[in-house]
Amino acid sequence: MSERKIAVIAIGGNSLIKDKQHVSVEDQYKAAGETAYYIADLIEDGWTVAIGHGNGPQVGFILRRSEIAAKVAGMHEVPLEVCGADTQGAIGYAIQQNLKNELTRRGISRPVATVVTQVAVDKDDPAFQNPTKPIGGFMEEAEARKRAEEDGWVVVEDAGRGWRRVVPSPLPKEIVEFDAVKTLIDAGVTTVTVGGGGIPVIKKEDGTYQGVAAVIDKDFASSLLAQMLKADIFIISTAVEKVALNFGKPDQKWLDKMTLAEAKQYLAEGTHFAKGSMAPKIQAVIWFLEAGGKQALITNPENIGRALKGETGTLIVP
Repeated sequence: MSERKIAVIAIGGNSLIKDKQHVSVEDQYKAAGETAYYIADLIEDGWTVAIGHGNGPQVGFILRRSEIAAKVAGMHEVPLEVCGADTQGAIGYAIQQNLKNELTRRGISRPVATVVTQVAVDKDDPAFQNPTKPIGGFMEEAEARKRAEEDGWVVVEDAGRGWRRVVPSPLPKEIVEFDAVKTLIDAGVTTVTVGGGGIPVIKKEDGTYQGVAAVIDKDFASSLLAQMLKADIFIISTAVEKVALNFGKPDQKWLDKMTLAEAKQYLAEGTHFAKGSMAPKIQAVIWFLEAGGKQALITNPENIGRALKGETGTLIVP
């Protein structure tokens, strides 16, 4: 078992929603199939794979449906952490069926499973005192203030577009179902887990868990998973082929490779990586390498195979 090559891959939102014109369940299923094709290449090359994924747009859709149903039909609203669980099941289904079908087409017999995964956060995480992650639809000010008063929501005015609810984004501390995930990986099962960063929970003093309204960064949760599995490689699949310094600026520079020290320096400089996109990916890689990880790779889905051969992508090493 110890001879298995383990890859943890975190796939981004672009792996499921290509653009605003392709957001239906059918569109997302098709997009998941395209990404599954490239993950199947990894499996065919002998890797045992754990897959994390984003869920931001999908949670937004569920919340919006929930809000509309509450207003129009008096239906109950769906708590945020339950939205996370819902998306883990739906997205996991799309990934595991597509991947299983692709492996079958290649004559590869390999089980694929999704684990609905809770991720514990620290109840004293500073993020709970400073919620910043916008979720759900836009509201008029009166409705926003009413929800704040009645439901304890934190609401903010969003750049003149209306009011929105914001929730904390605490750091992941424990993958509750890790033992189950490790058992599957050790058995060679391709495993979809920590979907959307995991269902956020806190551990109470009596050892039991309770869901909380929060959002965990999926790259951070996938990094924690890679650390705990002692993965041979941590891959972040995103919208760009390589990482760039000064992205989108005239002096933009693509990076083929960087060391842990360089990654920390570039991140600390604060000008190279956007806070909402590349910066957390670089931070997730830094934590993985600091914990003893051997190598990490950032590239887009269609170039994962080429990147593993050193032909493209950005390789980050200790």
